Amino acid sequence: MPLYEHVFISRQDLSNAQAEGLIEHFSSILADNGGTLVDSEYWGVKTMAYKINKNRKGHYAFLRTNAPAEAVQEMERLMRLHDDVMRVLTIKVDEHEEGPSIQMQKRDERDDRRRDRRN
Repeated sequence: MPLYEHVFISRQDLSNAQAEGLIEHFSSILADNGGTLVDSEYWGVKTMAYKINKNRKGHYAFLRTNAPAEAVQEMERLMRLHDDVMRVLTIKVDEHEEGPSIQMQKRDERDDRRRDRRN
Protein backbone atom coordinates (compact mmCIF):
# COMPACT_ATOMS: atom_id res chain seq x y z
CA MET A 1 0.00 0.00 0.00
CA PRO A 2 1.15 3.58 -0.61
CA LEU A 3 2.66 5.58 2.25
CA TYR A 4 1.44 9.10 3.07
CA GLU A 5 2.23 11.94 5.44
CA HIS A 6 -0.53 14.33 6.48
CA VAL A 7 -0.43 17.64 8.34
CA PHE A 8 -3.60 19.37 9.38
CA ILE A 9 -4.30 22.57 11.27
CA SER A 10 -7.31 22.86 13.56
CA ARG A 11 -8.83 25.96 15.17
CA GLN A 12 -6.93 27.63 18.00
CA ASP A 13 -9.92 27.79 20.35
CA LEU A 14 -10.00 24.00 20.74
CA SER A 15 -8.49 22.46 23.85
CA ASN A 16 -5.43 20.21 23.52
CA ALA A 17 -7.59 17.16 24.25
CA GLN A 18 -10.06 18.10 21.51
CA ALA A 19 -7.25 18.67 19.02
CA GLU A 20 -5.71 15.29 19.86
CA GLY A 21 -9.21 13.77 19.62
CA LEU A 22 -9.31 14.85 15.97
CA ILE A 23 -6.25 12.66 15.35
CA GLU A 24 -8.13 9.67 16.79
CA HIS A 25 -11.26 10.52 14.81
CA PHE A 26 -9.47 10.71 11.46
CA SER A 27 -7.34 7.63 12.13
CA SER A 28 -10.52 5.63 12.81
CA ILE A 29 -11.95 6.85 9.47
CA LEU A 30 -8.76 5.69 7.80
CA ALA A 31 -8.95 2.29 9.51
CA ASP A 32 -12.60 1.86 8.48
CA ASN A 33 -11.53 2.25 4.85
CA GLY A 34 -8.68 -0.26 4.96
CA GLY A 35 -5.74 1.94 5.97
CA THR A 36 -3.52 2.01 9.03
CA LEU A 37 -2.06 4.83 11.09
CA VAL A 38 1.68 4.21 11.39
CA ASP A 39 2.50 7.15 13.68
CA SER A 40 0.99 10.42 14.83
CA GLU A 41 2.37 13.52 16.50
CA TYR A 42 0.62 16.46 18.06
CA TRP A 43 2.82 19.51 17.47
CA GLY A 44 0.82 21.91 19.64
CA VAL A 45 -0.39 25.44 19.03
CA LYS A 46 1.76 27.38 16.58
CA THR A 47 1.56 30.84 15.08
CA MET A 48 0.77 30.80 11.37
CA ALA A 49 2.38 33.01 8.73
CA TYR A 50 -0.99 34.51 7.80
CA LYS A 51 -4.56 34.49 9.11
CA ILE A 52 -6.83 31.63 8.12
CA ASN A 53 -10.53 32.15 8.87
CA LYS A 54 -9.61 35.04 11.21
CA ASN A 55 -7.28 32.76 13.23
CA ARG A 56 -3.65 33.72 13.83
CA LYS A 57 -2.74 30.42 15.54
CA GLY A 58 -3.73 26.78 15.15
CA HIS A 59 -3.25 23.28 16.55
CA TYR A 60 -0.90 21.33 14.28
CA ALA A 61 -1.03 17.53 13.91
CA PHE A 62 1.12 15.17 11.85
CA LEU A 63 0.10 11.67 10.70
CA ARG A 64 2.06 8.92 8.95
CA THR A 65 -0.24 6.45 7.23
CA ASN A 66 -0.19 3.30 5.15
CA ALA A 67 -3.43 3.31 3.19
CA PRO A 68 -5.01 2.85 -0.23
CA ALA A 69 -5.71 6.02 -2.19
CA GLU A 70 -9.48 5.70 -1.68
CA ALA A 71 -9.10 5.73 2.11
CA VAL A 72 -6.90 8.82 1.97
CA GLN A 73 -9.34 10.60 -0.34
CA GLU A 74 -12.23 9.85 2.02
CA MET A 75 -10.26 11.04 5.06
CA GLU A 76 -9.25 14.26 3.28
CA ARG A 77 -12.83 14.85 2.15
CA LEU A 78 -14.10 14.53 5.73
CA MET A 79 -11.25 16.73 7.03
CA ARG A 80 -12.20 19.48 4.59
CA LEU A 81 -15.86 19.24 5.67
CA HIS A 82 -15.04 19.26 9.41
CA ASP A 83 -15.70 22.67 10.99
CA ASP A 84 -12.66 22.51 13.30
CA VAL A 85 -10.09 21.73 10.58
CA MET A 86 -8.74 24.78 8.72
CA ARG A 87 -6.07 23.30 6.40
CA VAL A 88 -4.95 19.87 5.21
CA LEU A 89 -1.76 18.82 3.42
CA THR A 90 -1.13 15.26 2.22
CA ILE A 91 2.10 14.06 0.63
CA LYS A 92 2.82 10.63 -0.83
CA VAL A 93 6.25 9.37 0.29
CA ASP A 94 8.45 6.44 -0.74
CA GLU A 95 9.21 5.48 2.88
CA HIS A 96 8.60 6.82 6.37
CA GLU A 97 11.52 8.27 8.27
CA GLU A 98 12.40 6.63 11.56
CA GLY A 99 12.07 8.58 14.78
CA PRO A 100 10.37 11.88 15.50
CA SER A 101 9.67 14.48 12.82
CA ILE A 102 11.75 17.62 12.37
CA GLN A 103 9.26 19.66 14.39
CA MET A 104 9.58 17.38 17.40
CA GLN A 105 13.37 17.28 17.08
CA LYS A 106 13.52 21.08 17.15
CA ARG A 107 11.48 21.14 20.35
CA ASP A 108 13.81 18.63 22.01
CA GLU A 109 16.87 20.64 20.94
CA ARG A 110 15.38 23.85 22.37
CA ASP A 111 14.70 22.12 25.68
CA ASP A 112 18.30 20.86 25.76
CA ARG A 113 19.64 24.36 25.11
CA ARG A 114 17.52 25.80 27.90
CA ARG A 115 18.82 23.20 30.34
CA ASP A 116 22.41 23.98 29.30
CA ARG A 117 21.91 27.71 29.97
CA ARG A 118 20.57 27.07 33.46
CA ASN A 119 23.58 24.97 34.46
